[in-house]
Amino acid sequence: MCGRYTFYDNENEELAALLRQMQNIDEIKTGEIFPTNKAPIIGQSRQPEAVTWGFPNFRNKGVIINARAETAPEKPMFRSSLFERRCVIPSSGFFEWDSEKQKHLFTLPGEKVLYMAGFWNEFQGEKRFVILTTAPNDSIVNIHNRMPVVLPKNKVGRWLSQTDTALKLLHDVPPMLDMV
Repeated sequence: MCGRYTFYDNENEELAALLRQMQNIDEIKTGEIFPTNKAPIIGQSRQPEAVTWGFPNFRNKGVIINARAETAPEKPMFRSSLFERRCVIPSSGFFEWDSEKQKHLFTLPGEKVLYMAGFWNEFQGEKRFVILTTAPNDSIVNIHNRMPVVLPKNKVGRWLSQTDTALKLLHDVPPMLDMV
């Protein structure tokens, strides 16, 4: 699961450049991103935009912030978004908590930006996104039983534009991460 992530644009030229491309920059939350915050996503148009994190949970209060990569193609709530409205969520890293409720930050070694796979949909005129999760790789398995689908930078374009390739990427073992 990915319950929080970071978007620090200070000292990160790639994330700062992304913000400079945005029209509605004043709506963006930076720093530690929580569910229901507006944060940048990059959709198929490749133009970053501010979108709210979390689909409405129609069964009860709250939001759905993650979707399992293994079952998203079959779930009615996620299927059309996965096939038609994929996005990437740029970040500096994401947090996971261990069994003792200790918070750990995970980043991509040698990279300033960690791209997470996701998709968006519109609810009552508002765009909202979720982050896809998968089984953990060896760098996170001792901390948590899920992790975001992390896309290497060279696969971001294929995730956004090629449905067949995107579905295959859901089953790739994510890159190894550093725990900060």
